Amino acid sequence: MAGLQGCFPIADLSNYTKGWTIRARVTAKGQIRTFQSKREGSEGGKVFSVDLLDCEGGEIRASLFNNAVDLFGEKLQVGKCFTFSRGTLKIANRQYSSLNHRYELTFDKDAVVEEVNDDASIDTMKLHICELRSVQTKTLPTNVDLCGVVVSFKAPVSFTSKDGKELVKREIVLADDSASSMEVTLWGDRAQKADKEFEGNPVMCIKGVIVKEWGNGRKGSLMEAGALLPSPTIPEAEKVRQWWSQGGSSQTLTALSDGGFVGGKAPVGKPATLADIRAAAEQALISEDVFSVVCRLAIVQTKKQGEEQPLYYMACMEPKEGNKLPCNRRVDASGFCAVCNRAGKVAPRFSLRCKFSDCEDSAWLTTFHEAAKGALCMEATELKDLEAGAGREAMEAAIRHSYFQQPLKVTVRAKPDSYNGESRTNITCIDARPVPMAEHGRLMLKEIQEMIVAC
Repeated sequence: MAGLQGCFPIADLSNYTKGWTIRARVTAKGQIRTFQSKREGSEGGKVFSVDLLDCEGGEIRASLFNNAVDLFGEKLQVGKCFTFSRGTLKIANRQYSSLNHRYELTFDKDAVVEEVNDDASIDTMKLHICELRSVQTKTLPTNVDLCGVVVSFKAPVSFTSKDGKELVKREIVLADDSASSMEVTLWGDRAQKADKEFEGNPVMCIKGVIVKEWGNGRKGSLMEAGALLPSPTIPEAEKVRQWWSQGGSSQTLTALSDGGFVGGKAPVGKPATLADIRAAAEQALISEDVFSVVCRLAIVQTKKQGEEQPLYYMACMEPKEGNKLPCNRRVDASGFCAVCNRAGKVAPRFSLRCKFSDCEDSAWLTTFHEAAKGALCMEATELKDLEAGAGREAMEAAIRHSYFQQPLKVTVRAKPDSYNGESRTNITCIDARPVPMAEHGRLMLKEIQEMIVAC
């Protein structure tokens, strides 16, 4: 065990430290990026960052610029140990790093970096696990390390960014023993891992997740310099495994992320009750209207006149020309899509009739895929797999578990329609997600104040 060997502890580095040398292991490395200088007449440059860990557990982010990139870009590899000197310190930008050090290092042409023998006294990685429930109260943006069960995941999606880069992302939902869940986006090679890596509710640790406000919830994104750690052996991972196996899998989770509506933002509707929705349904509307109702899921129609009702259909997932979004049209029994004129990748999509209830009334609403996911807190793939594996009864039992659970913010669209030549109002549920408690609380306080003034 080499230890510090006369080197300076990372934890003690500050602007008052002179002539220091640190001995550390590279635990993460970012890609080389180019940038344009903000100073007029100055050329741009290039930079990459590494996370460093020493034998005393001290961590710090180091950024190498220009000449240092040429000298050490290939040399610095994750897992290897080095000594570092002749760098400068500045206050760390916490928006881009999950490390706890107040400072970060910068190295340029004067940097001295030398590889040393592997030091067994230095861990390969240090995690500062944050339980998901506490993420809800953190000031955003924030960087955290997470440990949880993968309760659901989506297929990887390829797209072109605004600056023309080809990107791949995959969204997973992580839950832990605080009975909370949050969506985390994986990028690049991590997103393209085989589906089997995420199947069967594995426990994973994710280091370096930046959390931001998204719609009415919070979502995480794994940073480039972060790490995805399957099958971790740390105590926090074992605690999560025990929670999941001893009842957590059937527990109602508090979702920090919204329901995943296209674009991330919940549709905005005027506040209403289900009684207002019923009144709108009984009149012929001239134009489309959108309402927002706080209620709970009461019933999902699984049978009609004694006949079992289909709760999902198989849809084409092949990308459409132009926008590369999934086709989503219904396919036949062989998987053939009439719109795409071929058989390709398919996936189940919800199509439900749901009864929602509030303090005044109840209403049956046609509830399509995105809204149904939010109402049931379940993916269509999970429901299909449950029916295939355990049967229809088990699937219906899982649905009943969602009845009258957490309050939902349901967005309802009312638009004019006609049927057999008669005008009518078409009412559908287009979005459902857990109620944002802070926002709902402020709205109720405002209503109370208005009632007091009116008295």
